[in-house]
Amino acid sequence: MRKFGLLAAAALIGLATSPAFADFAVSITVDAAPPPLPVYDQPPLPEPGYMWTPGYWAWSPDGYFWVPGTWVQPPQPGLLWTPPWWGWADGRYGFHDGYWGEHVGFYGGVDYGFGYGGDGYHGGRWEGDHFAYNHAVNNFGGVHVTNVYNETIVNHTDNHVSFNGGSGGVHAQPSQADRIAEHDHHVEPVAVQTQHQQAAQQDRSLFASENHGKPPVAATPLAGHFNAPGAAAARGAQAPNVEPHAQAPKAEPHAQAPQQHPAAQPEHPAPAPAPHPAVPAPGPQPAHPEGAQAPHPAPAPAPHPAPAPAPHPAAPPPQQPHPQAQPQPHPQHPPEEKREEKKEEPRR
Repeated sequence: MRKFGLLAAAALIGLATSPAFADFAVSITVDAAPPPLPVYDQPPLPEPGYMWTPGYWAWSPDGYFWVPGTWVQPPQPGLLWTPPWWGWADGRYGFHDGYWGEHVGFYGGVDYGFGYGGDGYHGGRWEGDHFAYNHAVNNFGGVHVTNVYNETIVNHTDNHVSFNGGSGGVHAQPSQADRIAEHDHHVEPVAVQTQHQQAAQQDRSLFASENHGKPPVAATPLAGHFNAPGAAAARGAQAPNVEPHAQAPKAEPHAQAPQQHPAAQPEHPAPAPAPHPAVPAPGPQPAHPEGAQAPHPAPAPAPHPAPAPAPHPAAPPPQQPHPQAQPQPHPQHPPEEKREEKKEEPRR
């Protein structure tokens, strides 16, 4: 009995001080295990030069939420992505952040798929300054890719466990190469990856408490755009609603059209008075309102020379026929007609 107790204690100590966690930094620890990895299809490659980064479960005060897999441009040529992963130690689950480096490090043996089978990355490789894609792993969609090779990947395990160690976790240990990669120079996630995770945390539908482990957006071709064309839902979840305005930058040229209309409005009244003598009333609106409002009170001749001494010599001729046609019967009709024309002018 005593021997069994010693063996059990040794086993617990071995788990607590497992090499998988002794040399690997942990950013946060929680009591609950992360949900299983959802099953989903890889969205198409946006364009050559992007690298696939698999989705993962992240933690917030409200619980686990899914960060959709997406395509990301590496910060510089020659760098590869090591995905984040969860590992059990000391009775808690610790989160290990992902990073960029010259070698793919240890990520808990978790099978994220699409080249990340639990050890290294088999979805592509660097050939000089150009990244070559494994045609057997990546979804190119309609993108023409020239740097391609074909290497069949055999998945030895068919599980969706999202953490290492503990009860029900993946029992994988880091290799010597993994330990070396852990101490290599690391580059933190690029800004678009950080923003991508922050956007996922703001989407309640991506929380495990809401989707029960089947997020409606499991992967997206564009980081931060969860409703972009090509976004994929987890199997068993409702497909995401694709919004035509997901690519907002392409719609910006249309927004410039209404800005040109107000600038064009003052140009229309200017050419109108010269070619159309019958339409001078709406054309010189900026001068007529002042002249029309002034003559009505009787002392019209006095205020006219003050605002515009030059246009008055040309103004009296049109004012004389007006009193002859409608001198007194309709003293207020001319301004009303001018106001109506003034309203119709912007519609042209």
